[in-house]
Amino acid sequence: MSSMVLRKFSTSVARRAAADLANAPKAGHGGGSKMWRNMFFFVGIPAVALCFVNCYLDHKNHPHQRPEFIKYEYLRVRTKRFPWGDGNKSLFHNPHVNALPDGYEEEH
Repeated sequence: MSSMVLRKFSTSVARRAAADLANAPKAGHGGGSKMWRNMFFFVGIPAVALCFVNCYLDHKNHPHQRPEFIKYEYLRVRTKRFPWGDGNKSLFHNPHVNALPDGYEEEH
């Protein structure tokens, strides 16, 4: 008896699911993809362009100066040598920007 009820229930669920799939819109998601495409073109791209222009203009107005070197005892502490190079420079060392414990390598 219970297997017959279970079989009827499963076939009705399967028929209902197949009918829902047959009646679903062909474009999918009811036009949601069109909304997100328009959001990308009309909101996303202008927002990125506006941020780019803001950064470019801000970069043009600031002078390119590095900060004055002050030898603080708690900054640039080397308790162990780096395993590359002379052991004093970090892996991504930039001599124009990054100071060593004794000061900058190059003076402008």
